[in-house]
Amino acid sequence: MDDAGTRLDPRTFATLLVTEENDRVAVQLNRPAVRNAIDAQMVAELHRVCGSLETAPKILLLTGIPGDEATGMPGIFASGADVSELLERRREDALKGINSGLFTRIAALPMPVIAALDGYALGGGAELAYAADFRIGTRALRMGQPETSLGIMAAAGATWRLKELVGEPLAKEILLAGRILTGEGCLAAGLITELVESADLLPAAHALADAIARQDPLAVQATKRIFHEPRDAHPGVDNLAQAELFESPAKFARMQAFLDRRKP
Repeated sequence: MDDAGTRLDPRTFATLLVTEENDRVAVQLNRPAVRNAIDAQMVAELHRVCGSLETAPKILLLTGIPGDEATGMPGIFASGADVSELLERRREDALKGINSGLFTRIAALPMPVIAALDGYALGGGAELAYAADFRIGTRALRMGQPETSLGIMAAAGATWRLKELVGEPLAKEILLAGRILTGEGCLAAGLITELVESADLLPAAHALADAIARQDPLAVQATKRIFHEPRDAHPGVDNLAQAELFESPAKFARMQAFLDRRKP
């Protein structure tokens, strides 16, 4: 569903390829001429997707252009924010938090977000991936933050999300020295949870989505929401969320089914 309460219409997107199923929405970033650089139109279209998923929660799969192992062409998730637009932005634009606002919204979606990463995931593309709950990558993945080489900083989440994901020393090397991680390096750092071949990337992402979809959606949403609460909010928020789930029809149905399966 979109903001108007209907299913997302793939024909209305210019920078995204959108496929909606009953339990998930797959979104492929699709600006191949500029290596999937994130521009204002892509930001606006991703906001539309968020509006739909906030109204009718589903798993979100974010992908880029897949690689072609037969021809040796690497895939690309997103090469970063569109530099031609960044060049024209001024102080007022920075204060709007154009990309950071979008990535914060994606991170806060009710259901989990899976980023399937192949080829370049740089700058804003990497920061978009950091906002996901899960990241799966390929050996061709190249991930990093080249912003300081362009006279700006990574201001859409990298300065704090990356530190939480990989620790301060490596985060500083990526942010301040421009280190680019390979797929193997991302796996070793815990930045991705699975390393696959390019041809297996989308199936692996859907397999993870399948595993999530087998869980109770309300329980998944509650768990994700409570997971991100500040430390001093626990255990109170846990107890409140559990109290709601204890009264849900799905709890009774799923527990009764579990007990029935155990009967001789």
